[in-house]
Parts: sequence; C-alpha cells; structure tokens
Amino acid sequence: MDGEREAGAGIAGRAGHYASADFLCRLSSRAMDPGATSLNGAVVPMRNRFRGGLRLVTLGLGVSVVPLDTAVNISFPDITGSFGLPLAMIQWVIICYVLTHAGLMLAFGRAGDIWSHGSVLRAGLAWSTVAFILCALAPSFGWLLFFRFLQGIGAGLIISCAPAVVTSLYPETRRAHALGIFTLMFALGSAVGPLIGGALVARWGWPGVFWFRAPIALTALVLLHGLPAASGGRGERFDIAGALLLACGIVALLLAINALPRLRDGDYLGPVLIAAAAASLAAFLRWESRIAHPIVQIALFRNRAFAAITLAGVLMYLVSFSVLLIVPYFFVRYTALPLPLAGALLATGFAAMAAVSPGAGWLVGRIAAERIAPLGALVTGLGLFLIGEWQPDTPPQFMLFALALQGLGMGLFQVAYMEIVMAASPLAYRGVAGSLSMLTRTIGVVTAAAGLTLAFQALQGAASAQGAGEAQAFLSAFRNLFHAVGIAAALTGAMVAWAARRPR
Repeated sequence: MDGEREAGAGIAGRAGHYASADFLCRLSSRAMDPGATSLNGAVVPMRNRFRGGLRLVTLGLGVSVVPLDTAVNISFPDITGSFGLPLAMIQWVIICYVLTHAGLMLAFGRAGDIWSHGSVLRAGLAWSTVAFILCALAPSFGWLLFFRFLQGIGAGLIISCAPAVVTSLYPETRRAHALGIFTLMFALGSAVGPLIGGALVARWGWPGVFWFRAPIALTALVLLHGLPAASGGRGERFDIAGALLLACGIVALLLAINALPRLRDGDYLGPVLIAAAAASLAAFLRWESRIAHPIVQIALFRNRAFAAITLAGVLMYLVSFSVLLIVPYFFVRYTALPLPLAGALLATGFAAMAAVSPGAGWLVGRIAAERIAPLGALVTGLGLFLIGEWQPDTPPQFMLFALALQGLGMGLFQVAYMEIVMAASPLAYRGVAGSLSMLTRTIGVVTAAAGLTLAFQALQGAASAQGAGEAQAFLSAFRNLFHAVGIAAALTGAMVAWAARRPR
C-alpha cells in the first residue's frame, strides 16, 4: 500500500518502532514520494496551477473563520454591558468554545482519516454557518453560551482536518510549503480579527463579530467541492468509546488548569478535576492499546524525539501567549501610545508570522525540520526577552522590532513543528496528526492564561512587598516575566535539538 510505504520512515505498523535515533531527519519531506499527495493516499497532480491556487484561497477563506474568533475578544465589554454581567462571567464565552473544540479535535481528525478530511471540513463549515447566526441572535447570556458550545463543534470539525486538506493540495515533496501556507492562513485571521471586530462592534454591537463570519463560511462551503475523498481508512469502525474517554480527559484537564488559580481561595475543584482527567486519560490509553484501530497511535509517544517536539509545541504556545496576555496592559497603562497604534503594534507578531510562514516552508523543505524548530524557538526567546527590556518611554520602533522578532521565530517554529508531527504519522493518520498539532496550541494557551497570570501576580506582589509603587511593581513583574519566558523558549529549542540527536 502506498501510504504504508510513505509512512515507513516513521512507523512500521501499529507497533510504531523506529529504526534509529535520527528518525526526525529521515522523516523530512525530501524523502517522500513526489508522485502522491498526502490526503488518504490519493494522487492529485497539480496540472492546473490557477485552479489549484483558487482552491487554496477558498480553503484559506473557510479556515479563517476559526482564527477570526479573535474578533470576539474586542466585544467582551459590549457583551457584559448588554446582558448586565459581572466581568468574571465573560470567561465562560471563551471556555464553552475552547473546551468544546479542544475535546473533540482528535476524534474529528480520526473521523476525517476514516471518511474523508474534505467532507469533515465542509461539515464544519455548514455547522459553523448556523452556529454563527445563532450566536448573533442569542436572546440571553445562557443561550449565547450554548451557541458558543455549538460553534466549538464547528471549529473542531474545521481545524481538525484543515492541515490534512491543505497538504493534500501539494505533492509530498512540498508538504512543508503547504504547512507554511496553512500557518499563513491562521496568522492572517488572528491578526485581522481584532481590527474587524472593533469596527463591527462600534457599528452594530457584539452580534456583529458573529454575523460577518456566517457568509464567509457559507461561501467557502459552496466553493469547496471536489476535494479528494478517497480514504485509506475506509471501512474501519470509528472508536466511539475512545473518543468519549479522550474528550472527557481533555475537557477535565483544561477545566482543572482554569480552576487551579482559585485553589488559594479555598476552591478545591481544580485537584478534583485533575484526578478526573487522569482517570479518564488513563482509561483512554488502556483502551487504545487493546483495539485494532485506535484514535491515536500511542506508540508514537514512546519515541523521545516525538514526545519532546510535542511537549515543545505546548511550551512554545504557552510562552508566546504572554504577549497577548500582558502586553495590552503595558500599552494602556504605562505608555502614551494612541489605541490604534497600540493595536497595530500588538498585531505585529501575527503579521511577522504570516510573512515568514511561506519562507519557513521553503526552508523546512530544504533543511531538516529538527534544525529549523530549535532556531525558531531561539529567535522567539530573543524577541520575548527584548520585550522585557521595554520601559514606558521605549521608542515604538524598538517595540515593533521585538514583537516582529517573536512572531518571526514562532512562524519558523510552528511550520517546522507541524512538519515533524505530520511526517512522523502514517498517511492513514494524517488527520489525527494535524489535530494534535492544533491541540497543543490550545493546551498551551489555556495553561498560559492561568499559569502566567498567577506568575505575574506573584512577581508583582513580591515587588510591592519590597516597597515598590504600583507602576514600579508592574514594570518589575513585566521585565522578570518576559525575561523568564524568553529563556524558557530558548531552553525549549535546546531540548528539541538534544532529543533529536540523542539515541532512544
């Protein structure tokens, strides 16, 4: 079978034994069969470049409805004001959405492996179209949360199979280039979301951030037809029990991360949820090891290099989220920058990521991905460390440079990381591989929202205890936190490089 031959560098059957310590090097896209695409082993020659480019643009349009959810963040004050809510309640607008797509992503990716990645993605576009309209029409906050849950299902369907569909449009020798294009799509959506959201909220209120995405999803659904539908997993049974155990484990874990900061207030829900997550995930691992067609090939994680790059993905998304979490407060409270300029500066990282992504795909296609990933982590760390050097009178040009450096590094890392994960997985599990690369992003962001907030408050409190004023305490915590996450990013790159070279 062609798919099995192409996957031989990563896995030999279900056992997943690797031939040597340098398997990441040998899994580079240069070693793949140039005559087939990566979707379900289907052969899709790129004869018509214009038609292929148009399909790629349409696919990018459809995928963009997920990262464009950054537009919702700018609508939070209007949502709380419209429904008369305390500020703390707004977190459930995020939680209901994020936990849903995070818990279902791997299962949806496996469904795409069995029945067709294109069909799952188009189902997500149809579902999302309805969910956006329902969110915009929500008559109460409770209904809005329920419709956000429905929106999370649509997002899970889309992003679980999007990487597999994008790579299916290119030969395997250009898989890294395809992943660069996917990173470009995601970064552009994330960058323009707040800009569009601000304009829509000012004109139509919070429903506007949902209304505008419904026609985008519907247009992509109508135009995205004829995607390769053959599947190497056709005829397999979908593992419903495994999907439920995995979803419960991931949701409980993310809820536990969110609840842990309240432990100091006497709220012990966090440890209870951690125990529930551990029990569910342990049952999932035991179940998956006993069935013929598991959702996730557990054998992959027995390899040190693959486990290290997966952990590195979580860590890099964690440290990078510090920019969106802390920098806005620095801009608003301690600089005289106009809000439009502050917003433009904040989008610099996404813009740099988008700009470098196609080039990163080109580099990964010519240099082993395990070399580009540590480089990207190091550049990201340097950018984060330089952010820690900011003062209220720092010139905007220096701020722009530091943020652009961080975004450039993340662009390099993300493309290389996704290439390693996709290359290590057989074609029959390409949807799961893409889902895994997206799930690490979610886990990193949720962990950052809880962990980095606690860390910043602790650093600020320590500075205040030493007699620092409010402004000095904030700036001290700002400097120490960004220095710490910058060093952590560099150490993460070193870990990836070490794991790739070290024998099993």
